[in-house]
Amino acid sequence: MLRITTEKKRVKTVLSVEGRLAGPLVSTLEQCWRELRAASPQEKFYVNLCGVSFIDAAGKMLLKEMHRQGGQLVAEGCLNQAIVKEIIGRDKDKSDKGNDEGKENKGTPIIFYVILMSLLLGANGVRAQDKPDAPAATQAASQPLKLTLDKAVGLALKQNPTAQIAVLQAAQAVQEKNIARAALLPNADLSVSDAVRRINLQEQLGGAIPFPGIPGHVGPLNIFNAGPTFGTPLFDLTLWNRYRSAREQANASKATSLSTREQVILLVVSQYIGTLRAMATVEASQSRVDLAQALYDQAADLQKEGVGTGIDTLRANVELQNEKQALLVAQTDRDSSLYALSRLLNLDPHQEITLADSLSFFDTPQADVNASMDEALAARQEWKALDSQVKAAQHDKKASQDLRLPTLRVDGNWAYEGTRLNNGIPVYNYQASLDVPIFTGGRTHAEIVRADLQLKVLDQQKSDLRNQISLDVKTALLNLKSARNQVEVATLGIQLAREEVDQARDRFKAGVANGAISIQSGARRLCAIDRADGKSLCEVTEPESRRGPGNEH
Repeated sequence: MLRITTEKKRVKTVLSVEGRLAGPLVSTLEQCWRELRAASPQEKFYVNLCGVSFIDAAGKMLLKEMHRQGGQLVAEGCLNQAIVKEIIGRDKDKSDKGNDEGKENKGTPIIFYVILMSLLLGANGVRAQDKPDAPAATQAASQPLKLTLDKAVGLALKQNPTAQIAVLQAAQAVQEKNIARAALLPNADLSVSDAVRRINLQEQLGGAIPFPGIPGHVGPLNIFNAGPTFGTPLFDLTLWNRYRSAREQANASKATSLSTREQVILLVVSQYIGTLRAMATVEASQSRVDLAQALYDQAADLQKEGVGTGIDTLRANVELQNEKQALLVAQTDRDSSLYALSRLLNLDPHQEITLADSLSFFDTPQADVNASMDEALAARQEWKALDSQVKAAQHDKKASQDLRLPTLRVDGNWAYEGTRLNNGIPVYNYQASLDVPIFTGGRTHAEIVRADLQLKVLDQQKSDLRNQISLDVKTALLNLKSARNQVEVATLGIQLAREEVDQARDRFKAGVANGAISIQSGARRLCAIDRADGKSLCEVTEPESRRGPGNEH
């Protein structure tokens, strides 16, 4: 509803507006303004907005047009005064800008040329400064980064995104616990307000007709209020159990963060060792290529001397090409393993890395399966995290059950209140409230059932995790036993290969076999990889055609 009244004085006309200046009511005020302007175009008009409770965007546009046509806007209250100041300020800025436009245009060409010259000189200076630093930056990026296993693990814990996300989630869970705890503590705030109120007496009297001579409304009244407000729960088991649940969730998030940390360490260590193994495979493949090259050279020399045949030379060449192909595959696997390690460490993609450690085998005692499973269940962080989640779900169930209990809290406020800042008096309001739930529409029962279902889900997850941990322990011990046996077999194979080479040499010295047979039956088998430390044990025997007459094979 919008009420418009006109009051004519000696040299001015006051247009008073009361109500909401929004929607279709804006056109009503516009029509009234046009009629007044057409009737008295030379008079001064004052638009009183003290009774306006709300002004929308269309109302602001209308007031702006009225002010442009000479209407003086008068307002009270923070919101209306801000709107009037905004309208008057914009018009003043436009007029000032129009007056100064000629002066600014005179100095524009000079300022433009000065700015252009400074930009050109600055760009040349920046290029001159960047040129000496570019080779240094390129040289720093091209230097390979030497990584030990300990340094790689440290970089992964600092830079790996998965580990950092887990740490941030644990910190977030701690803040959620603090939020739940804040609901149990007293809360207080300070408020200061300066408001304008207008009261409808007919509404306050229940729709009764007001008495003659008494206005239908009171106001507008300016009311100032300042003071603190506080409140605290005295008895609320639901809030208490919610806090305990949040605390267990924080413990679960912390355990999950530690579990993620261990998984990242495991991945980095496994990738580092796998990269070392790939590098050892490259060395072994290179040794096999050197051996195949020596056999091919010997077969070619024997064919030139008329002792060997072309089929032997062809076979040696085919074997050489196969070994070169195997070397290329090993080099690709090594580079891919290095790239995967760099990805785990979250390094710069342009940064090259080299490994500084080497593999060495050491025997470990065989662990007991049952004792290892019990120790894993006690030490694995994912098991601790799931256990904390179970406790949190139990507290959530108790909190849902406690919704049926009454709650008791105390609230109050003290304020300095008056029509102005200098005529107020202290007022206060203190109360204790007891809330007894009678009917919640089934919400309490639904929350209890939901908590029970969550507990059943966690029990299934706990059973599955127990089986997974047992499988991990058994598989790890089985792989450890298999690796120990493989090392023993590889060591025995190296010893047998060396004995076979010695026997082949003895047969050659005794005249029973020629040099080609001794190389193919002995030196080729000696080219083995010790799986314990990954080092190549290939030995290449010098061809007979390249030895002097007095040398023995």
